[in-house]
Amino acid sequence: MMKFKPNQTRTYDGEGFKRRAACLCFRDDQEDEVLLVSSSRHPDQWIVPGGGVEPEEEPCGAAVREVYEEAGVKGKLGRLLGIFEHNQDRKHRTYVYTLIVTETLEAWEDSVNIGRKRKWFKVDEAIRVLQSHKPVHAEYLLTLPNTCNPPCSPGCNPTNGNSPSSHGTDNSSPHCVVCATQGSDLVNR
Repeated sequence: MMKFKPNQTRTYDGEGFKRRAACLCFRDDQEDEVLLVSSSRHPDQWIVPGGGVEPEEEPCGAAVREVYEEAGVKGKLGRLLGIFEHNQDRKHRTYVYTLIVTETLEAWEDSVNIGRKRKWFKVDEAIRVLQSHKPVHAEYLLTLPNTCNPPCSPGCNPTNGNSPSSHGTDNSSPHCVVCATQGSDLVNR
């Protein structure tokens, strides 16, 4: 299902969840510093860059595109951290990936168009910042230590100069977790 907005198309899965994608953008492989961006609705608050999956777009490609548009960075796409369901006010299903930043643009689409800012945070500080106004985004970071290491989404080919790390097709390797917020249990897939 699709729903048209003035400048974007919202896509929904078969269960009525809005399809979204996001990346936790890290400074390096140690994953101890994460890049957050200012919210377009509340410029004094920080969020994880992400947004809607467009028609015919894979979630990993959408995540890379959203990071490029909102944070002005490119990098090496890593593993799928999980699929987070948010049901409190809107039904969202967000695919969250890791990304190691390799290039930072001086000016980028959202910095020019809406004055969006970006800032590096230590992970524990980012969790505190996000918990006050975007607790579902804090959940992404809280899940970080418990996620699988093999990259997910075989066959994903994101654009904007970002490329996924090598994808294995070994079915015996662990699959990433699916996370449902708002009191739901974690479910392995």
